[in-house]
Amino acid sequence: MSFRLNLDEEVRLYSTNAEREKYGLLATLFGIIVALEYLERAYVRDSVPASEYSPACTRLLSQYKTMLKLVSDDVPSIEQFMARYRMDHPAALHRIQVGVPATVEHSSEAGPETAKWVAETTQNFITFVDALKLRLRAKDQLHPILQELVTSYARFKGSKDWEGRSKMVGWLITLNGMKASEELTEEQARQLSFDIEHAYAEFFRSLSGKDGDT
Repeated sequence: MSFRLNLDEEVRLYSTNAEREKYGLLATLFGIIVALEYLERAYVRDSVPASEYSPACTRLLSQYKTMLKLVSDDVPSIEQFMARYRMDHPAALHRIQVGVPATVEHSSEAGPETAKWVAETTQNFITFVDALKLRLRAKDQLHPILQELVTSYARFKGSKDWEGRSKMVGWLITLNGMKASEELTEEQARQLSFDIEHAYAEFFRSLSGKDGDT
């Protein structure tokens, strides 16, 4: 008995509704990564202004995080997903690993440094330090607070030259690569606390220097 292949017949990747839903979610994740790659490349070429890039990137990163939770059983890591589907999108992968837009990672040069920004950034520093003192160690506990801190910190023009910025971005990348329930070791938490307190002191030294110059 011979088998005849009908070339006009649609090839289905799924046989159940659950499988169809799964492939639909994986396709959406694939599309988000592609969109993020194009956005990153457009921003680097100055084809997209920072005012449009930042909200678009933040939205895509938020969508990515939501999708990753929905497909966590089929996607152990984003690197494995991209390798499986032969995705050569290094700019998107870097942005996902960092977890914040390039305007935050590399600091913005625009805008006055207002008293409101100083107050917000100070409060974000205090909130994060308190979280560590309360022995919060899981990614889903620390990452949102640190992301908010780095975002407010990056508003200041001089932050791109501060040592604390690169250390905090490095911790963002570390936390971003962990599973939601995964926790920092005590050694990591101690180093993180040291780096944050150093960045906090550096931040206030820079403000004092400006006050002295005026």
